Amino acid sequence: MTTTIERLTADLTTAMKARDEFAKNTLRQVIGAVRTAEKSGTTAHELTDAEVQTILAAEVKKRRESAQIYADADATERADNETREADFIEKYLPASLTPAELDALVASAIASTGASSMKDMGTVMKTATAAAAGIGRVDGKALSQAVRQALGAL
Repeated sequence: MTTTIERLTADLTTAMKARDEFAKNTLRQVIGAVRTAEKSGTTAHELTDAEVQTILAAEVKKRRESAQIYADADATERADNETREADFIEKYLPASLTPAELDALVASAIASTGASSMKDMGTVMKTATAAAAGIGRVDGKALSQAVRQALGAL
């Protein structure tokens, strides 16, 4: 099985051969972010696939936020480019949880922690985040909202 960084590098080679400037530039930026993270800290180390996925998720988030800022400033061409880059990078991430899966995850976390009010939000979030890490990608904001909504309904 190939790692995410190997896939990124292979796709970069393919994009360069195909003269696909958009893919080439986006992949170079992402690979650069991964390489920077590998060299950060006191000693350089090779990142695990999970760490690479975390970096990719952060890159997607940065681009989505930039796209929103550009859209608010009426720079639609730049916003579209940032959105295209985010969509392109998301191909390398695991699929997001569906709303039904998210609700089931939150219900399971509430049941396992015995939460009964909003005071238990931190405990439920910790359990739900740990459970989500093993089954797919979930947005922390969406998870927090789902937990808050479920606890508010108790």
